[in-house]
Amino acid sequence: MFTAYVVVTLMAVAASAFVAIANFMRLEFVLTTAAKVSVPESWITTLGLLNAAAALGLLLGLVGVPLIGTAAALGLVLYFVGAIITHLRARDHSIGPAAAFLLLAVAALVLGLAS
Repeated sequence: MFTAYVVVTLMAVAASAFVAIANFMRLEFVLTTAAKVSVPESWITTLGLLNAAAALGLLLGLVGVPLIGTAAALGLVLYFVGAIITHLRARDHSIGPAAAFLLLAVAALVLGLAS
């Protein structure tokens, strides 16, 4: 069980780091998606910081601070639930990436609690 937790959590770390970097670099797909769902461009850096904090928190959970890892995983779950709600409110049904990230965050949270 612990091995699955480590693997899934490292995948969640990589995903969160990717999203954070994409936000910080203001990649085209980030700007397009934000505009499509009416998220102000001024929020993009903050969203990147949230993802970077989640990646760091998940790593801390792996190296011996499980409470921080759990909080980071829970934060990611809430972040991606919010992302999906934002897409659906904007009548944008392209929620595949957010749903995949949500499932990864849920798996990290559940496996972390079970370990």
